[in-house]
Amino acid sequence: MSKPASNRQINRAEVVDRQFLDHLDALASGQVEAADGAGIPDADLLELFDSQMVSRQLDLMARIKRTENKVFYTIGSSGHEGNALLGRLTRHTDPAFLHYRSGGFMAERYRKIEGMDFIRDTCLSFAAAKADPASGGRHKVWGSRPLWVLPQTSTIASHLPKAVGTALAIAHGRGGRHDLPVPDDAIAICSFGDASLNHATAQSAINSAAWGRHQNLPVPVLMVCEDNGIGISVPTPTNWVADSMSCRHGISYHFADGLDLAAGWQAVERAVAECRGRRRPVFLHLKTTRLMGHAGTDFEIEYRPPAELEAAERADPLLRSAELVVARGLMTPARIHQRYWSIHRQCLAEADRADGAGRITSLKEVMAPLAPVSVDQVAAESARCPDPEARVEAFGNEKLLPENQPPRHLAIQINRGLTDLMVKYPQALVFGEDVARKGGVYTVTKGLSKRFGGRRVFNTLLDETTILGLAQGYGAMGYLPIPEIQYLAYFHNACDQIRGEACSLQYFSNGQFRNPMVMRIASLGYQKGFGGHFHNDNSIAALRDIPGLVIGCPSRGDDAVMMLRTMAALAEVDGRVSAFLEPIALYMTKDLYDKDDGLWSFPYPTPEQSLPPWQPRIYDESASDLLIITFGNGVPMALRTSRELSRQHGTKVRVMDLRWLKPLDRETIIEHAAACSAVVIFDEGRPDGGISESVITALVEAGQGGKPLARVTGADCYIPLADAANLVLAGEEQLLAACRKIMA
Repeated sequence: MSKPASNRQINRAEVVDRQFLDHLDALASGQVEAADGAGIPDADLLELFDSQMVSRQLDLMARIKRTENKVFYTIGSSGHEGNALLGRLTRHTDPAFLHYRSGGFMAERYRKIEGMDFIRDTCLSFAAAKADPASGGRHKVWGSRPLWVLPQTSTIASHLPKAVGTALAIAHGRGGRHDLPVPDDAIAICSFGDASLNHATAQSAINSAAWGRHQNLPVPVLMVCEDNGIGISVPTPTNWVADSMSCRHGISYHFADGLDLAAGWQAVERAVAECRGRRRPVFLHLKTTRLMGHAGTDFEIEYRPPAELEAAERADPLLRSAELVVARGLMTPARIHQRYWSIHRQCLAEADRADGAGRITSLKEVMAPLAPVSVDQVAAESARCPDPEARVEAFGNEKLLPENQPPRHLAIQINRGLTDLMVKYPQALVFGEDVARKGGVYTVTKGLSKRFGGRRVFNTLLDETTILGLAQGYGAMGYLPIPEIQYLAYFHNACDQIRGEACSLQYFSNGQFRNPMVMRIASLGYQKGFGGHFHNDNSIAALRDIPGLVIGCPSRGDDAVMMLRTMAALAEVDGRVSAFLEPIALYMTKDLYDKDDGLWSFPYPTPEQSLPPWQPRIYDESASDLLIITFGNGVPMALRTSRELSRQHGTKVRVMDLRWLKPLDRETIIEHAAACSAVVIFDEGRPDGGISESVITALVEAGQGGKPLARVTGADCYIPLADAANLVLAGEEQLLAACRKIMA
């Protein structure tokens, strides 16, 4: 007599599969009475049920083929197949940002365009095949360019802010005010789990949608919370979703039973109709269950009592769908059984074909869509001038054109550069907290709202996650967003919107989708002890660690203008995301060596001028004794140090302003280091994670490590108030001492 299998050994996928087949037998024998449900048309019910069975069999296929090493992802949609109602009742031109349990939704959306094969495409994605139309084999994601499903990572709720941004962008361009890539009455859809509802990012998106509604702005976003009652192993408190969201100001709440197609049909239909017709944020609470665990490696029996597991399995939505179809006489149990196994065989066969379709085999292929740079096209776009008449109108008259004005400091030139970009790109938008009437904390955007109006220059609520979510949504809808983050320290609150979402979109969509932007951040230190850490943040490590992000940091006004033009061209041509770090301490700096010398004020570059990507600026290229490599605030410090060394010791110093902090032009760094006897890197950031580490590494790897090398950095400490700030920040005296020491 064989021993009974332990609970851990029981395959819950087999249990769920067997239960469905047994239920069909019970329906055939009359042991289960099939009750009809009103409201849903027969044709819709049949196709929805078929989509549910397809989604289920894909989940089962993944469990089988995982053991054969043909599938690399097993988080399934079983128990959530009711989201097929959303796929049915929305349009394929409604941008969708989906939860990973969206098999039913996708099966239905695939019906919207003839000739598309959901099973084949999904198997290619499961198999990480190069032919996967969603991501090109880079990740198992739900995505489709023709169906307007923008691929998401599995980061919890991080896609919600850009869904809200997309909804606002659709409303912003409605009525011909902008050439939208989707219809004027489209809505944005985002789905997520009940556990994800609690994430700060989800709450940020919900709050911003409600805030928009409170302001009487149209926000056509449908937020779908698929509530299965558990987040991996942590139960959701009873009634938490309903009680926390049903009375939320600014959000219209709807409940739908996703376990019963007939019961859920009209509720979903009403939610979609309200969102589309009234252009308001709608929260759809969709009841689901979770079957087969969180993923294929998840043994639920270790944290869920058997009775709880069995109750969840009895709520399987496919059981109820089968009853509805049989009760209406649309299919017999035998016919359902036949179709179910036909889909099963098709999924297995397609999985085998996908396994043989070939995978990415080189690093070049992996990285191809991540960070494109079309050098010639970007150069041409950067050099393309705004309309001359429109420029004259924007600046007032010919005499007031900035290139006809005396040299000015950084803040003024950035303002003028933004004006030119707004003239050149009618789709460009400047937004963030305080950027409109006030003109930003440092008045850098002063006058822009008056020149271009509130539709193109506007304030947002105080939430960096929302600001960057808006930027992504607007970028996806064909705008050129230029969001402002008030201080670098504030960016860290919302870093994942750039790291996990904005910079990953082209990568995970194989270049099919893009959300270009130029993100302006008031940055760095040296503000004479004012403001402390939150206004003197010198950490750019988090930015530099983001794959595909372009980072620039101009130290002078002319470079700032030309860099903005190049970043806008990178966004326009290649869909790139850029971070434009503006050194606060240099905003108003006019002098370099002596008071009133005006040597840190520069003429405005004529409209055709721009910065070649990644190229540093070199001062005194003929000098060969010492090379100082720096950026931002370090540049005028290095130039003053150079003059002091020349006066006191006759040392000939070459200064390199990196300007572009990512990517670094390593070849140029190595070339200039090779031409000099010694190198000092002045990095105003911290000793770990700063630019100096990358520069030193590049030099050592290139064989330049044998010459005298030194670096000067700030301390590994937050920046305090008052004069104590100077104890933390790297200073000119330290730089001068390091240069003298290395030259000795």
